[in-house]
Amino acid sequence: MSASVYVTGAVCTPFGKFPERSVTAMVESVVDDVLADADCDPEDIGFVAVGNAIGSLMTGQAMIQGQLALADTPLAGAPVVNVENACASSSSALLLAINAVRSGSCDSALAIGVEKMTSPDRARAFEALAAGIDVTTHAHSGTPRASVFMSIYAQEARDYMAATGATAEAFAHAAAIARLHGSLNPRAQYRTTATPAEILDSRVIDDPLTLLMCSPIGDGAAAVLVSARPHRDAAIAVRAIALRSGRRAEGGELVRRTAAEAFAAAERRPADVDIVEVHDAASSSGLVALEELGVVEHGRAWRRALHDDFRFDGRLPVNTGGGLVSRGHPVGATGAAQIVELVDQLRGRAGGRQVRDARLAVAQNAGGAVTTVPYTSAVCSVTVLERD
Repeated sequence: MSASVYVTGAVCTPFGKFPERSVTAMVESVVDDVLADADCDPEDIGFVAVGNAIGSLMTGQAMIQGQLALADTPLAGAPVVNVENACASSSSALLLAINAVRSGSCDSALAIGVEKMTSPDRARAFEALAAGIDVTTHAHSGTPRASVFMSIYAQEARDYMAATGATAEAFAHAAAIARLHGSLNPRAQYRTTATPAEILDSRVIDDPLTLLMCSPIGDGAAAVLVSARPHRDAAIAVRAIALRSGRRAEGGELVRRTAAEAFAAAERRPADVDIVEVHDAASSSGLVALEELGVVEHGRAWRRALHDDFRFDGRLPVNTGGGLVSRGHPVGATGAAQIVELVDQLRGRAGGRQVRDARLAVAQNAGGAVTTVPYTSAVCSVTVLERD
């Protein structure tokens, strides 16, 4: 990156099912908290990007979600851009905020991700998520009772098993690690552990995926403040952020080429990474993403999951806040929440899940589907952070 950009504030609400909490209430909460975390005056924020994926489908409110949510905050009147980019909405918002600072148009910018997925109509979120694929070629009959993406991830898991010898037990071990991490994260939607056996015995969603291998429906918000100067107590530099769209029938190449761009811009190697956040909307997809990022050799992620390598105290800590499976997946907030977890780790404030001596961190966030067979995400973001 041509100009230095630092993360100076990073906060997240608890994730979970909160029928009484509105989008506005969640945004107001993270705005107050992130300004305090960064020790930043509201007047210093020159740009705000608000990521939200399915709000217009859930509530009917479109076009001006960010302006409405910020109307009663100290940031009312600031330049606001609303970003809808599937599950990568808030990582896309972060890209805009980083570019605003990098360009010199402002000294500080804010990215917010927020999603309200709970509804009295339990099928409504599944219907909204189904809009993340090409609806002109994938017509659905009736009301979906589960996310169409879990069927996509299940097919990806079956393909991965056939190609590498991976087992459902390995996916269960990955989910158990996520549950362990979530139990140590006060903001996680699920804060209880589960054994691999319990995970395998939970209800089958789409073979080989069981309920406890799949990310839940939930609500939440996260905010990341970036500045041209580091926080006085911690210099967390944005080494690179890359965002790319999927091509038809591209498969895992989208993650590979996005990661290659990010690592090249950061002048770092996958082997240098100390801690990783991946988009584990299903436990199997998180293992696939680790290999596509290049931080784990092809065909090895499932074996390493069996050996607990991805625990916070393991050889390569992965999704230390619980990931999408345990921290939760309010889709428009997930990308920003990944950054919050990495910043907490790099600043040494992750509590009982703290990774020792973490310095270089990477987040991979994806969303939507350009094609379902082979599965190609519509968008992928890879961000590289380093404790400077």
